[in-house]
Amino acid sequence: MDAKGRVSVPAFLRTVIERRGDSRTIVLAKHTQFTCLDAYDPAYAALKHAKLERLLEKEETDADAQLIYQQRNLMAFAATEEVPYDSSGRVVLPPMMRRKGGIGDLALFLGTGETFQIWNPTTFLADPNIPEDMKDIARYRLEERGVSA
Repeated sequence: MDAKGRVSVPAFLRTVIERRGDSRTIVLAKHTQFTCLDAYDPAYAALKHAKLERLLEKEETDADAQLIYQQRNLMAFAATEEVPYDSSGRVVLPPMMRRKGGIGDLALFLGTGETFQIWNPTTFLADPNIPEDMKDIARYRLEERGVSA
């Protein structure tokens, strides 16, 4: 991360984003369970909305279903930021998103299927819910940068 809050989105992620649509944009949100950011391309937002709709249909007999649906929508869409990246893949992580994700001067990008996550590597290594094999990836990336874990 540079002084302006810019970080490069890895090429393997940019390729997927650009294949799915014309936009050089990512959507950032606070991950619902981890202290990191959830990120995806704008086209995924429509899929996310459809998933929430299906979940509401499954739970519609629950008296609180509509309230829960509205809360999920708020978190999924109102608490997000769309940020463009330049031709070299640099994106500015907005200060609020950096705070929500606990991102400091280093960012660890991990593909997770339809989305990807952006972590503070130290937070990632300290999380007891992360498997050790995955932590080895973070340690390796830190070693590449000359940072001890």
